[in-house]
Order: sequence, then C-alpha cells, then structure tokens
Amino acid sequence: MLVTEQERLKSDIGTWLERYGRDRSALIPVLQEIQKKYTRISEYGMQVLADQLGIHPVEVYSVVSFYAFLDHKPKGKFVIRLCRTVSCDMQGKARVAQQLESDLGITFGETTSDGKFSLEWANCLGMCDQGPALLVNDIVYTRVTPAMVNDILETCRKTFGVYALESTHEEGHA
Repeated sequence: MLVTEQERLKSDIGTWLERYGRDRSALIPVLQEIQKKYTRISEYGMQVLADQLGIHPVEVYSVVSFYAFLDHKPKGKFVIRLCRTVSCDMQGKARVAQQLESDLGITFGETTSDGKFSLEWANCLGMCDQGPALLVNDIVYTRVTPAMVNDILETCRKTFGVYALESTHEEGHA
C-alpha cells in the first residue's frame, strides 16, 4: 500500500506523542523528531501537532520560528553549524568557514542542491576554550582546522549512505 508523506508524518507524530506524552511538554521533543526525520517542519506537521496537543497552530509556529535549530524550510541531512563567537574567531574560524564554503560550494544560510548539507552559524556552542567549534547535527568537533574539514565532510558522506538505506528500508515497510 502506498502511503503519502502526510499520512506518514501524521503517523510519526502519533508515535512520538506516545513516547513523549500528549501535553505541552512534548512540543519541542516532537518538533525535534520531525526536523530530524523530514529535514523541516511543514505547515501540515505544525497543524497536526497542534491538533493532537489541543493548542493553537500559531503556538507551534512561534516555537518553530523562535528556535534556530527548528525550521519550516528544508535543511540538509547534515546541518553544519560553525560557532561565530569572538573566541572562535580568534582561533581561526574564518579560515574554517572559507574551507567549508569552498568544499561544499555554498555559503552560510544555504543548502547544497543534493539536500545533503546545510551551512549555518551558531551563536555559541559552549566550547570557547576549544575553538573553533563545529556542530554537525548532534556531533561536536573542536579545534577544527581547514585541513580537518575534508575529513569531517567525508565522514558525513559515508554516513549518508546509511541514511539512504534506512530511508529506503522505512519506505518499504509503509
């Protein structure tokens, strides 16, 4: 049976609400799950979540628009966030940023055309003594040099094959 993305999203939201509870405290964890699996939080997803939690959709949208780690626009499978604090700047952040942009062919705030990578700035990663710091999804890299960028991106590319297999496997069971 063919399942639409909206039906799958609605089912996933129900599953996540079972895990996190059906009250307002589940809002951010469920939004994080949606962002992780679907690379964005669609208006439909916000509406379904609002309905399930018994809150107004504008409340859900306000949370999505407030937090930098949540977005209604599609992001890459790997979101790379480079710390832009003064301490990271003093430790070579500009050279790392230039290397990332060069290797990926995009600038900060953009996503690669294949949907694999997004580049974003982070206001602080809490690693000021180990800068420049970089966050790739949930993995923190410290003391990043331009020479390390290629290895980091290659690790992501290898991991992407695993994600692609998982995605295909999940669709096969729909």
